[in-house]
Amino acid sequence: MATIEQWQARGEMMSLLGHDIFAVDEGVAERDTVLLIHGFPTSSWDWMPVWQALGQQYRLVAMDMLGFGYSAKPSSHTYSIMEQADIIEALVREKGLTRFHVLAHDYGDTVAQELLARQNNGSGAGKWQSVCFLNGGLFPETHKALLIQKLLLSPLGPLVNKLTSKPRFDKSFSNVFGPDTKPSVEELDAFWTLINYNDGKHIFHNLITYMSDRKEHRARWVRALRESVVPIALINGSVDPVSGAHMVARYREVVGTPDYFAALEGIGHYPQVEAPEEVSQHYLEFLGSLSN
Repeated sequence: MATIEQWQARGEMMSLLGHDIFAVDEGVAERDTVLLIHGFPTSSWDWMPVWQALGQQYRLVAMDMLGFGYSAKPSSHTYSIMEQADIIEALVREKGLTRFHVLAHDYGDTVAQELLARQNNGSGAGKWQSVCFLNGGLFPETHKALLIQKLLLSPLGPLVNKLTSKPRFDKSFSNVFGPDTKPSVEELDAFWTLINYNDGKHIFHNLITYMSDRKEHRARWVRALRESVVPIALINGSVDPVSGAHMVARYREVVGTPDYFAALEGIGHYPQVEAPEEVSQHYLEFLGSLSN
């Protein structure tokens, strides 16, 4: 697995909608493309554990969204899911992506829901071929936010932000992983470094407003799932306390049966990090089924 420094060296800085955005684009241009959208509070480096397996067959494009990883982190800025979707569409246009698959996780799931809504109404950039959601808050009513997330969203957010330390982050972050697949010390150090890159921790309480976006736009984003013009896959870590098996149950109640589903027993909120081989196998199986 590449270090965060090696990952940074493989990417490029792009100017998208007035912001410096870090992106990685690897693989043969003529191949089918997968656009990967990361979660909160991390970055595109989350995809490194599955990158090699997927990259053997597909061109892979990923970016650090605004406020994350190596991308710009403006402090006096109102962050929103809508803006993140706009920036991703700017990336799609800049890269000339005409047809591609989407693989999303966590916060990225919500961004993908907005992008899917645009695909459904014909206004989206490029043409999606499929979308796969890893663990994420597809439904605000089933998203079991961590205490730290609730505090960051409250009026105490700026103060809580200042008091957040590395040990507290390690404990809170590790709690969403499966009991036998906790992140290593090295991984925790890397995640923390990326979060703090360019003084990034100071905007945590600004980024967390996505939880409010989910409630405000729930009808639009749930309708996007129901009316999807492309096949949908769910690959879900079942013991995730935030969006595990209970989220999948809600999906079946509200949307129906996904086109592809895989439950990863014993896996938590970061399946691509905790069980990269299983995630890669299931995702490639899903993509392969689309061409049969």
